[in-house]
Amino acid sequence: MIDLLDRQLLFVSGKGGTGKTTIAAAIADLAVRRGKRTLVCEMDAKGALANAFEVGELTFQPTELQPGLHAMVMNTEDSLREYLKLFVRIPLVARIGPLARTFDFVADAAPGVKEILAVGKLCHEVRQGHYDLVVVDAEASGHIVAQIDAPRAIRELVHVGMVRDQTEWMLEILGDPARTGLVVVATPEEMPVTETVELVEKVRSTTEVDVAAVIANRVLPQWFSAADASVFEALAGQGAAAEKAQELLAQAAGPKVATVFQAAALAQARRDVAAEYLARLRDEIPAEVPMVLVPELFTRAGGRRVVSLVADALQDELT
Repeated sequence: MIDLLDRQLLFVSGKGGTGKTTIAAAIADLAVRRGKRTLVCEMDAKGALANAFEVGELTFQPTELQPGLHAMVMNTEDSLREYLKLFVRIPLVARIGPLARTFDFVADAAPGVKEILAVGKLCHEVRQGHYDLVVVDAEASGHIVAQIDAPRAIRELVHVGMVRDQTEWMLEILGDPARTGLVVVATPEEMPVTETVELVEKVRSTTEVDVAAVIANRVLPQWFSAADASVFEALAGQGAAAEKAQELLAQAAGPKVATVFQAAALAQARRDVAAEYLARLRDEIPAEVPMVLVPELFTRAGGRRVVSLVADALQDELT
C-alpha cells in the first residue's frame, strides 16, 4: 500500500452528508503536521471548507490558513483566465465575464470542457511542485467520475493540437498511483455503502485514477465486550430471572435503571446494524483497497476542533 500522504494529489469524494469536506480538511491538517506544504481545494465553492477551518470566504487565489497550509475554491472565470494565461499565452488583464459566459454555453454542449479547467489547475500545481500535497474536496459521488475522467474524455474528442497535448501530461499525473489517488468517504448506512461500492467499481473500470482508500466515517464504538454483552442480554431479556434481576437493580440503583437499559439496548442495536454495513463494505470493495475507520465523535462542536479530532483519528489509523 502506498501511504495516503505520500501521494501528491488526493481527490476526496463520497455521498453527500458523509462528511467528505471534514475528511478532506483533516487529511490536509494531518499532512501539515507531517511537515508537508499542503493545498486544499474546494470544487463546488459552497463555503463548506471555509466553515471547516473557521475562516472567511475563500477565493481562487490560495489563502494561507497557517504555516504550510493553503486553501482555495474553484470558479469558471478565474480558472479560464489562468488557463489562457499559462497555456495559450494570452495575458488577460480586463475581466473576461462575457468570455466566461460564452465558455459556459460551449461547455454545456461539450462534456468535460469545464471539468478539465479545474482538474488542469490542480494537475498544474502538482506538476510545478508548488505543494507537496494537493487535497481536493471534490464533487459528490454522482459527479466525481466525470470530473477526474475529463482529460481522457477531451482526448477522445480532440485528436490533434494544443488541447490534446495538454491532456497528455494531465493523464500522466492522474494515472500514476504513486502520485494521484481517490479517497471515497462513506458512513455505515445503506445508501452511502451502496454508492461507495458502485463508485469504486466504476472508477476502477472506467478511469485511470487509483482508489487510494475508502474511509468509513462516524463509526460507532463497540459498547460491550463479548462477556459484557452476554450479561447485558441476560439482564435485559425476558423471563422471570431477568425480571427479578431488573427488580433488584432498580432497588439498588433507582427507578431510572430501566431507562438506562433501554438506551443501551438502542445504542447496541444501532451498532449492530452499522457493523453489518461495515462488513458489507469490506466484503464488496476490492481487498487491495485500504479501508480506514474514523469513529463517531459524539460532539456538538464543529469547525476547526472537529477537523483536528478527525485528523487525530486518521493519524492513529495511518500509522
